[in-house]
Amino acid sequence: MKKRITPGCILITGAGGDIGSALALSYAKPGNILALTDIDTLRLKKISDLCSSAGANVISAEIDVTQSRMLADWIIDVDNQYPIDLVIANAGIVSSIGNKSEPESWKRIKKVFDTNLYGVLATVTPLINRMQERKKGQIAIMSSLSAYRGLPLIPAYSASKASLKVYGEALRGALAKDNIGVSVICPGFIKSLMSDQFPGPKPFMLSAEQAANIIVSSLSKNQARVSFPFPLNLGAWFYSIIPAGLSDLLLNFSAFKKLKQLD
Repeated sequence: MKKRITPGCILITGAGGDIGSALALSYAKPGNILALTDIDTLRLKKISDLCSSAGANVISAEIDVTQSRMLADWIIDVDNQYPIDLVIANAGIVSSIGNKSEPESWKRIKKVFDTNLYGVLATVTPLINRMQERKKGQIAIMSSLSAYRGLPLIPAYSASKASLKVYGEALRGALAKDNIGVSVICPGFIKSLMSDQFPGPKPFMLSAEQAANIIVSSLSKNQARVSFPFPLNLGAWFYSIIPAGLSDLLLNFSAFKKLKQLD
């Protein structure tokens, strides 16, 4: 049986969010070092205190992942003190077209990509060379099932997550020779403040704790792709392979029927 990976120093961005907090608590054990960052001071302090109470050594910093230089400086500082075994690039935001089908503004689209795509790249890039030198490490990238087939209610979000999925898949192949694992996490709907902003239907929703359990278990096995729950994973794959016209028809019917109910 292949030995499971047990990281000792874990860095998590977006640690104050629902999934980020659940992940942090899952790794909060005596002897573990958690480097946590979030843009929300109060939520970051809350999860940091909880993880400390669980016995973990916590290093936290309020950083916006779009501030790439500040983020890189902090990551390198942490890595110099405690070599990071696992980085979970989790920070992200969502944007939708709204109940009246208004197009997303350029300002909002840019913010989504700056956070979801470039914020993730800014998180993992400072660690790649360092992990290569150590010949070990693990990178987890938070994508979404919407990466398989863009959802009409969240165009910018879907596109940003699709970019992450492809990047993570490519990076896994590129870093395999250096004994660095890369996993792309593609969850469906998770009960969170972010999912509350999504105006469409949210089938098979899981709690943040359920999602964290699946993610932690999968990362311990260095799974290339962590896609869940199964029914939505199957549906996302199905929509990605059927003719575009049919998937458009089905997705638009579901999405805009829900919007009419919200009017």
